[in-house]
Amino acid sequence: MEPEQVEYFRKLLTEQLSKLITEAQEGVSELTADAENLPDAIDFASSESDRHFSLRMRDRERKLMLKIRAALSRIDEGSYGECVVCGEDIGQLRLKARPVTTHCIDCKTEAETRERVRGY
Repeated sequence: MEPEQVEYFRKLLTEQLSKLITEAQEGVSELTADAENLPDAIDFASSESDRHFSLRMRDRERKLMLKIRAALSRIDEGSYGECVVCGEDIGQLRLKARPVTTHCIDCKTEAETRERVRGY
C-alpha cells in the first residue's frame, strides 16, 4: 500500500476513535446521572430498558475502539491492509467500507460460509 493511502487510513481511524471517545464520555455522564423519581412501574421499566440499550451500545462502541486501536497498531507495524489468513492485500474498497477489517473478501466469505454450515 502506498504511504499516502496508509496515512489516509491512519487519519480516518484516528478520527473515528476520537469521535467514539467523545461520545463515550458524554454517554457515561448520562448513565451515571442520579436516578429519576419515576411515578410508576411502567415508567421505571421503560427507563431501565433505555438504560440497558445504552449499555449495550457502549459495549459495542468499546469493542470497536479496541478494533480501531488494533488497526492503528497494524499501521505502525506495516501490516495494515494484509489479510491475516492468506496474507494477500485487502481491497481498497473493502478497507474504506470497514477500515478495521483483518480479512480479504474471499477469506471473510469463506469464514461466513463455515459459520452458516455450523449453525452459529
